[in-house]
Amino acid sequence: MVIELESPPLSILLVSPEFPPMSGGIGRYTYNLKKSLIELGLTVQVVCDGRGSGEFSGIAQHNARNSEILLDLVDKINPDVVHVQYEPGLYGLKLDILNPAKTSTNIDSFYKFCKVPIITTFHSAYPFRQWMSLPIPIYELPQNHHLIKRAKRMISYWTRLINYRSFHRLNTQKLAQSAAGIVFSEFMSRTLGDEGCHLIFHGGERQDFGSGQIKSKIKKSYSIPEQGRIALALGYATATKGWDIIEKMEIPDHWTIVINASKNGYNNEEYHIATRKRNLINLHMDFLSEEQLSALFSCADAVILPYKVSSGSGIMFDGLSYGLPFIATQLAFFKEFALRGLGIAVKRKAEAFSKALLDLDISYDKYVKKISDFKKEIAWHEVAKRHAELYRQIAKRKEQVVALPLEVGKQKSYLNLQSSRAS
Repeated sequence: MVIELESPPLSILLVSPEFPPMSGGIGRYTYNLKKSLIELGLTVQVVCDGRGSGEFSGIAQHNARNSEILLDLVDKINPDVVHVQYEPGLYGLKLDILNPAKTSTNIDSFYKFCKVPIITTFHSAYPFRQWMSLPIPIYELPQNHHLIKRAKRMISYWTRLINYRSFHRLNTQKLAQSAAGIVFSEFMSRTLGDEGCHLIFHGGERQDFGSGQIKSKIKKSYSIPEQGRIALALGYATATKGWDIIEKMEIPDHWTIVINASKNGYNNEEYHIATRKRNLINLHMDFLSEEQLSALFSCADAVILPYKVSSGSGIMFDGLSYGLPFIATQLAFFKEFALRGLGIAVKRKAEAFSKALLDLDISYDKYVKKISDFKKEIAWHEVAKRHAELYRQIAKRKEQVVALPLEVGKQKSYLNLQSSRAS
């Protein structure tokens, strides 16, 4: 008689400097992924900033020892897979003002020397035009300290200009050094070069913290009009989120736009939004809790995203999970999901967004039906199952493999695992 021993659960180390109770979308994403993976029976631990509630701490945005800390931790706990949430800015991205070849992050060495297979989820990858939209434009005059601030903006613009290729190189190097890469869109996959990328959507799922509360009561608690439709605009109080478009919009009579801009803890930029206009409400609540987000999504009818730049949008996926269509700038990421019938992508002009609200009214039920089918794909349980499947395939290969095809669903990847740490 052959006795089959049950294999132990996979051990996963999630790497993310940002993790609750710290504010931020990547930390929130990592928290939900961890929770859903544990529900599937995986052993999951998180290493994060000391302000987060992970099992391990020590890494931080500007900690030059991040690679050393991670390598020591991996040697100590020996997980089956290391899964990095990769946003270069969270790992001390340094753009060299003179020599782009020196542009780096503080986890570059970790990727080079790690003995355990790495999976990387990429949260940022930009076409050139979007990359150059990240700094505040030179032509926008500062209100005070004009000459000094103008000079700083010119330096920032120049630094971005000469470092686009080096930023892209950092992403493609991480992908090449990973057993697999995860992206949220076909757009992101194309930007990174496709090979090695697995499309697994950003999770999103309705949270019923206020179960039993009806829409009218939720609206009343936030001083939102009970009549008419509500469009939500949420995000950091930075210029790239496109608050200027909302300021200029002529909002249709039966629509109210509710905005909440939170402070970005990673830079000092703070866009001051002018909200003295009809049908526009600013909640002034800074970073929202899960309960507050759930309440606002539950009483809304759409999400509005007039972004200048976007590699992906957790707010869009959150909105879809509540059955809300979106209106967004005609950027490649948003166009991809608009083509699925989940929302409307328009030129970044105030009049285009105003008209889109009217167009959404006409075909609202059609969008809601498409979203009803799609949101099953982004339920956290389904997202976690896709991750677990990928983890299992990667974990089987602890030895050095060169260009070995790996199938996950309809996606193809290539493994290029580091077998030993270089001396």
